[in-house]
Amino acid sequence: MTIFKVIIQYISSDNVLDLGCVFQMLRDWVAIESDSSNVQKRPELHRMMETVAQKLQLMGGTVQLVDIGEQELPDGQTLELPKVVTAQFGNDSSKHTVCIYGHVDVQPAKLEDGWATDPYNLTEINGNLYGRGASDNKAPVLAWIHAVEAYQALSMDLPVNVKFVIEGMEETGSNGLDAMIMAQRDTFFSEVDYIIISDCGWLSRRPALTYGTRGNCYFFAEVEGPKQDLHSGVYGGTVIEPMTDLIGILDTLISPSGKILIPGIREAVAPLSDEEWKMYQDIQFDMDNYKNKIGVNQLMYSNKVDLLAHMWRYPTVSIHGIEGAFSDPGTKTVIPAKVTAKFSIRQVPDMDPAMVKKQVTDYLHSVFAKRKSPNKLKVTMVIGAKPWLADTHHPLYEAGKVAIKRVFNMDPDLIREGGTIPIARTFQDVTGKSIIMMPIGGFDDGLHSQNEKMSRYNYIEGTKLFIAYLNEVSQIKRTSV
Repeated sequence: MTIFKVIIQYISSDNVLDLGCVFQMLRDWVAIESDSSNVQKRPELHRMMETVAQKLQLMGGTVQLVDIGEQELPDGQTLELPKVVTAQFGNDSSKHTVCIYGHVDVQPAKLEDGWATDPYNLTEINGNLYGRGASDNKAPVLAWIHAVEAYQALSMDLPVNVKFVIEGMEETGSNGLDAMIMAQRDTFFSEVDYIIISDCGWLSRRPALTYGTRGNCYFFAEVEGPKQDLHSGVYGGTVIEPMTDLIGILDTLISPSGKILIPGIREAVAPLSDEEWKMYQDIQFDMDNYKNKIGVNQLMYSNKVDLLAHMWRYPTVSIHGIEGAFSDPGTKTVIPAKVTAKFSIRQVPDMDPAMVKKQVTDYLHSVFAKRKSPNKLKVTMVIGAKPWLADTHHPLYEAGKVAIKRVFNMDPDLIREGGTIPIARTFQDVTGKSIIMMPIGGFDDGLHSQNEKMSRYNYIEGTKLFIAYLNEVSQIKRTSV
């Protein structure tokens, strides 16, 4: 009987991992309100990182809590960042070394936001485990930990050396992590062959491997006019209003059909290849279910390939809000003196954020100049994250396909993410290592939303997948690294 079959048999029969303890550990982790966006909860975030470190230490790992400095708050005060947990299991130079990245901070959640259950009390309903962070990203992190535990429980050597990098600030931009990766490039990461990220989800009920993410350029466009807010009854009709100017220039960013109107943006996009088109065509994706899930009766595109392509591999403009405008319930007859639009442009190969910054800034200033307004326009790019793309024919992905076939008895979908996971590009640029994204979260897990969940099925089968994948990676020939 192969190592793979033995491990799958034992984990299925509870002889290796007590599933009650597995679910209790997830319950304990979800109970820690590790919201990285709320500075009042920073002690909880520190407790979360210490909990992760203690777990890995109990397993016999070589563990460090790495200090990554302080966070500067808007009021000028500083706050200690949560330490990054690093761990290592195995140090056999004849084996490959994989590094598992994950995060254990979460998005904000309150019962009154519309949750059916307490978001910090893991609750099982119909085979689903509801709680903030259940899918994003505490269960996937634990699944990797349980994969290592399964080998240990069977007194089997890990087929590869396993390292962990677990952070606590992913949901707010991974403050301090880039510098930590750079600082440890020639130490902790020097012997790493492959990096595995499981901070994403499936597209359908079919398991998936993710090979690309879009980047993001986030902009502020500020229009300033009078020295203070004005009464619209007294001054309306006598001044050129900043809000009118701002709405006017925002309307020139994108057409009603979704075409980006900024010169040079669309021209920079890598063309869709025949192979990629075929890949999209073969993906399991139900457009009606997608519409029902998000609550709309019409999508921008009417066929699967076009929709997936514009979700994953074409740029888009999204307008997120206007700061300084009146938005409270009720009425207020005010002319805002200064308003700031917040919008973003998702980045794809072969776009360059530095060039996009120039294109957007120049374009908006040219549009604004045509209005001949006395108001002042200021355009600032506050985020410039590059896209990430991997080769689906790399042995790392071939190993993933084999592992999924073994556990789920089906071939995976090869998908991209429309969102941005900046750490993937950081790992690629700084370490030069090959990266794979291997999700176990379901397509309907509700990441960042109310009633986030991880199904029992995905949690347990995902753990089996990780066990199998470590074995498959060990078979990759050295020349393929």
